[in-house]
Amino acid sequence: MKIAIYSRGIENNQHNDMELLLEELYEHKVQPVFFQDFFNHFYSAVKIKGKYTTFNSAADLDDDIDCMISLGGDGTLLDTVTLVQNKGIPVLGINYGRLGFLANIGKEEIRSAIRALVQGTYVTEKRTLIHLDADIPIFNGMPYALNEFTLQKKDSSSMIKIHTYLNGEFLNTYWADGLIVATPTGSTGYSLSCNGPIVFPESGSLVITPVAPHNLNIRPIVIPDNNIISFEVEGRTDSFICTLDSRRVVVPKEAQLAVKKESFGINLIRLNENNFLQTLRNKLSWGLDKRN
Repeated sequence: MKIAIYSRGIENNQHNDMELLLEELYEHKVQPVFFQDFFNHFYSAVKIKGKYTTFNSAADLDDDIDCMISLGGDGTLLDTVTLVQNKGIPVLGINYGRLGFLANIGKEEIRSAIRALVQGTYVTEKRTLIHLDADIPIFNGMPYALNEFTLQKKDSSSMIKIHTYLNGEFLNTYWADGLIVATPTGSTGYSLSCNGPIVFPESGSLVITPVAPHNLNIRPIVIPDNNIISFEVEGRTDSFICTLDSRRVVVPKEAQLAVKKESFGINLIRLNENNFLQTLRNKLSWGLDKRN
């Protein structure tokens, strides 16, 4: 069994957790395949047993990779979307970060997580990706995201006007600092911080959420994910910011952009005892009110 391991990097106080992970892989005869930059970061400080290889990009991930482990927070797991692409490799998120809606397996669960991977006693959930079409080349041939697509004003500029259409029919003009189109997975991310609704992963929908709208009667809206959402942007500056998850580019305001559901998804691994409702209760501290 081969398992790819990706991380942006770990802190010095997490070396013991990393050694525990590698020991569990060695005991179960699992060959790790490390992301090269991450391997360079930790190899001199952590003992590695057995054989290993490294990879630098999605092209290096062969068909014999059984799954990928993401070590970090949700941002780290979002990075794996550009590595896994449409290969169908399932991703397990171990939370070395903070909140962890996606990377929801704690460091204390490393042993049980590896055992579940080896024995196949886990559940995979297919999550929707969002796809961006543009009339200019952006995002280096990876125009998709797991959480959200956003249009945002540049840091020091005034608000922008975003004319928004569903399948070519006018929806609304948003006078705002920006606009978010989130997948169900992304509904607990940036969209939630802008008062967007929480949407179940299997709901088959997209969420349009304005960022700091000028008109107080403007509210988030949930639409079916078979819609194509297109935009025309006006503003006092010649360009604005476009993002897919944590990746961002500056594009001219004349650019023609549209988003839709991606033709493929990403498979997230969860342990049998974990589910979306439990994650909501744990991460949002629901039920701590003693009156409930």
